[in-house]
Amino acid sequence: MKRHTRLGSAVLGGAAFALVLSACAPGTGGGGASDEPAGEISTDISGVGDVTLTVWDQEVRGGQNEQMEQLNEAFMEKYPNVTIERNSQAFDDLATTLRLALTGDDAPDVVQANNGRNTMGAFVEAGQLRPLDDYADAYGWTDRYAESILQYSSYSDDAKTFGSGNLYGLPQVGEVVGVFYSKSKLDALGLEVPQTWSDFEGALQTAKDAGETPLQLGNVEQWPALHVFGPLQGNFVDAESITNLGLGNAGASWTTPENEEAAATMQQWVEAGYFNEGVNGADYDAAWQALADGNGVFLIGGSWLAADLEDAMGDDVGFFVPSTDEGTYATTGGTGLPFAVTSAADNTDVAAAYIDFITSDEAMQILADTGNLPVNRTAELAPESGVLADVFTVFGEVTENGAVLPYLDYATPTFSDTMGQSLQDLIAGNITPAQFTETLEADYAEFVSSNE
Repeated sequence: MKRHTRLGSAVLGGAAFALVLSACAPGTGGGGASDEPAGEISTDISGVGDVTLTVWDQEVRGGQNEQMEQLNEAFMEKYPNVTIERNSQAFDDLATTLRLALTGDDAPDVVQANNGRNTMGAFVEAGQLRPLDDYADAYGWTDRYAESILQYSSYSDDAKTFGSGNLYGLPQVGEVVGVFYSKSKLDALGLEVPQTWSDFEGALQTAKDAGETPLQLGNVEQWPALHVFGPLQGNFVDAESITNLGLGNAGASWTTPENEEAAATMQQWVEAGYFNEGVNGADYDAAWQALADGNGVFLIGGSWLAADLEDAMGDDVGFFVPSTDEGTYATTGGTGLPFAVTSAADNTDVAAAYIDFITSDEAMQILADTGNLPVNRTAELAPESGVLADVFTVFGEVTENGAVLPYLDYATPTFSDTMGQSLQDLIAGNITPAQFTETLEADYAEFVSSNE
């Protein structure tokens, strides 16, 4: 497998990464946590003196970590007065530790915060994140990013409204959830890449009949099953309803025949033996590693796994999204975790300049070179072949001609736990599909009612 060459820091730190220098604008500049503006903001941080910028991220896997290392090195070369102190943690660890850190005396300056109400929404409500609209104006972020992307980092001041209001962060990467597969396994089974969900179910049965493990899933962490159910739900439920459910907005219901049918289908897959044994006790990383080791035919997962799977499988791994049986595309996706500035940041000008740097048009090239899916410039940066070419193509097809569905755990402050536990129960056969939808409806309806 071809590894992407690490670019020299001199190239990254030069003119290609020059930040826009603008006149000062009203806003919050060098101050720390405060309910009032501390003064003017500036996009020129070269003269702010020596600054240590503490950054917490969850970019721990191969290509994810590589792009952060390159960009951080380039930023510090461009601004020798800034030292980045990076704390990188796995997704689950960051979710646990960040809540405590933001209430302490040594809160980080820049953090990756999950977009959902239970994380970013809770931080906004608690006043722990700084709105970035003034920096968005100064740096031109609303020109760089589509409104459909920025909505996933936008909340009202009181966090009651998700999808509009103030901007609280910027993502680096796009994300799309689809199906990874072993090309050699499909060839051995005499199968073509499935085009629709019905085709996919037929392929699962063919793999099962041949003695293969059709579908790998590790769900001990509970959230991975959301990435199976979400795309599957898109085959049964209209995109507008799923968006309302996923953002915790009024106007939809979980207790519909379509949602129940989606849940019943997933439970039937378990009963048919399509998944590996012991799904609820299996680790997320172990599942994709099992596919890479030749144990299994398919794995439903996010585009962030592409670089690692390509490292392990080379040209044998592919990626696709089944269309609905009506021929349209609807699957879970959107953006990676946005980078946000905490209200405790010692110098918000430096924090905002850092976010601008790692999400710039030039940074998108680095993301592509390190096997990631850049949220901007996606089509022009697509590789010519390999699984990443598949991922870029699918992301473009879904975003341009289909529907990108929100992650379902965004919905309410407690929905991640409710959905995760309910999916484990559904997989284990402890609840019926009807009971599954009723449990989710109770959480969703209570939140919508209290949020009016």
